[in-house]
Amino acid sequence: MASQSLIQREQKRKKLEQKYHLIRRSLKKEISKVTSLNEKWEIHGKLQSPPRNSAPTRLHRRCFLTGRPRANYRDFGLSGHILREMVHTCLLPGATRSSW
Repeated sequence: MASQSLIQREQKRKKLEQKYHLIRRSLKKEISKVTSLNEKWEIHGKLQSPPRNSAPTRLHRRCFLTGRPRANYRDFGLSGHILREMVHTCLLPGATRSSW
C-alpha cells in the first residue's frame, strides 16, 4: 500500500494540471504560429511560468486499490499482483487465468 502522502501529492498534481491545461495549450499554439525567434523565446518564458507540477508529464498512473505506481494495467486500473489475485478469485468478468 502506498503511503497517503504520495497519493495526495498525485491528486494535487492532477488538479494543477487541469487548472493550467488551457493556458499551456494556448501558449503552445502561439509558439507554433510565430515565426520570429525572439517572440518564440518570450512565449517559451511564459510557458515556464506555471508550476512544474502542473505539467502533464509529472502525472503518474497508480493502482486504484493500493496506490502502487508500477506495473499498472490501463484497462483495469490495477497493479499486476492485484489484477492476478482478482482474476484468480473470479472478480473480473471476462478475464481468464493463463494455463498451458
